Amino acid sequence: MPAGCPYASHVTTGLLTDHYELTMVRAALKNGTAQRRTVFEMFARQLPPGRRYGVVAGTGRFLKALADFRFGPADLAFLRGTGVIDEATEAFLTGYRFRGSIWGYAEGECYFPGSPILVVDGTFADAVVLETLALSIFNYDCAVASAASRMVTAASGAPIIEMGSRRTHERAAVAAARAAYIAGFATTSNLRAGLDYGVPTAGTSAHAFTLVHDDERAAFCVQLEALGLDTTLLVDTYDVPAAVRTAVELAGKALGAVRIDSGDVAEVAKGVRAQLDSLGAASTKIVVTGDLDEYAIGDLAGAGIPVDGFGVGTALVTGSGAPTAALVYKLVARSANGSPELAPVAKRSAGKPTIGGRKWAARELDGAGKATAEVVSLTPVGTEPGLRQPQLPVLRPLLRQLVREGEIVGAEPLDDARQRHRRALAELPAEARTVGPGGPAIPTTFR
Repeated sequence: MPAGCPYASHVTTGLLTDHYELTMVRAALKNGTAQRRTVFEMFARQLPPGRRYGVVAGTGRFLKALADFRFGPADLAFLRGTGVIDEATEAFLTGYRFRGSIWGYAEGECYFPGSPILVVDGTFADAVVLETLALSIFNYDCAVASAASRMVTAASGAPIIEMGSRRTHERAAVAAARAAYIAGFATTSNLRAGLDYGVPTAGTSAHAFTLVHDDERAAFCVQLEALGLDTTLLVDTYDVPAAVRTAVELAGKALGAVRIDSGDVAEVAKGVRAQLDSLGAASTKIVVTGDLDEYAIGDLAGAGIPVDGFGVGTALVTGSGAPTAALVYKLVARSANGSPELAPVAKRSAGKPTIGGRKWAARELDGAGKATAEVVSLTPVGTEPGLRQPQLPVLRPLLRQLVREGEIVGAEPLDDARQRHRRALAELPAEARTVGPGGPAIPTTFR
């Protein structure tokens, strides 16, 4: 905001929204529809091309942002001064607190086209202003987590370091590190993600560190002295074979790892592995970085290239070609004529229709516990009481309550989401874990 602007004081989270959310509230307050009970749902009409599943991420960030979603004096002064709101809207926003209830897929869960990832039940005015906040968080975090999950699968058990902070907005970098960790990345280079979310951090040195010293030997010496033998030495600043010889000469067989960041990494890695083994450093690991995505990782892992870890930056923070999850937030039910009962509403727009009615969702599982369908229903599914015998197929409920009458009840530790994703991914059919072209791993069935 320009210096000297009269509204440039404290900025609260309420303004992390679009202008039209407040114009709708302003108009709805005029005739009372602002107080109608409504249900909004957030879902994806389709997955990005070639994706077999999506990964839910951002729930924890959304709940924190919801708790802080307020309109302070400076916000209201700005909105009145620019004509966005009138006196009645200002009175509403002054005391704004979300007072409704929210259900959602648990963080780390997989989703498919039509999955009601978030279900918001509240007055129209309370719920509509959350649209931009929810979409901005979930669209980015789900996109990153979905890409990260494919990369973890492609790595076949080798750890991946998230290192995309220099390739995106500084706050997006923190969100990306969090989402990647949920999807199975081992560590992040981003220290803020370590502080805010407890994501393990890792990092050694860049080419600049080698270049600032008089020679490579001097750089390696001081790094080993400062960080110990378990450090990772960057060996491709000058001549790779010479660097590997120097590294082993200085550190001995206990050298932790070497990093390759350029060139034909497959060929270089094979040569480095052979050289390390010949020098007696068979336990020294090889880490590869440099414009990797799930396809490059899969090629290296599938070809048996001796790589023990990967570092991914640009492809991760941009969703590996799908920087948004293309989620939408749509009104699907509302009350009318003073009745609290909900009636379905739906769009009939060409190419963008919606299915009316508040939804419930469950994952259909066969006798082996493998997912066979995503079941989306207008009545609760998977929670029928009184079942004495296990029924096949089994319906595993997917929606859990996140907010109850304005109170956040669904917050959880980040590691819970990380473990959940492992379980959810293992539940999908084997073809879901391929990175080649293909559609959703299971169909979505509407009841």
